[in-house]
Amino acid sequence: MPQQAVTNIAQKWFVAFNEHNLEKLLALYHDNAQHYSPKLKLRQPETNGLIAGKEALRNWWRDSFNRLPTLRYEATRFIADDASIFMQYIRHVAGEEDMTVGEVLEIRDGLIVASRVFHS
Repeated sequence: MPQQAVTNIAQKWFVAFNEHNLEKLLALYHDNAQHYSPKLKLRQPETNGLIAGKEALRNWWRDSFNRLPTLRYEATRFIADDASIFMQYIRHVAGEEDMTVGEVLEIRDGLIVASRVFHS
């Protein structure tokens, strides 16, 4: 997959996330995609930070959007190759200190198959 196509998926990801549009966001993921996040590990310790499948992703983000209605991400950097992209962004939530975040999306056949979040 060309680098630009990988970058386009990341850009679509930001649009869908910032719209809090679950279906648009989930459409970017493979049915069995895996997602790791330190926030997930804190909120749902039984997962050890790792979930798999669209239903688990839907439940995680629905909870996040409901708890944090002002949550939005501001992209600051993309570094891509033909199968993955590193995204750096700032997490904004009203009443909370901004947080710098890094996330890697692994992409296969035009869909995200895995993602891993890193917090500062």
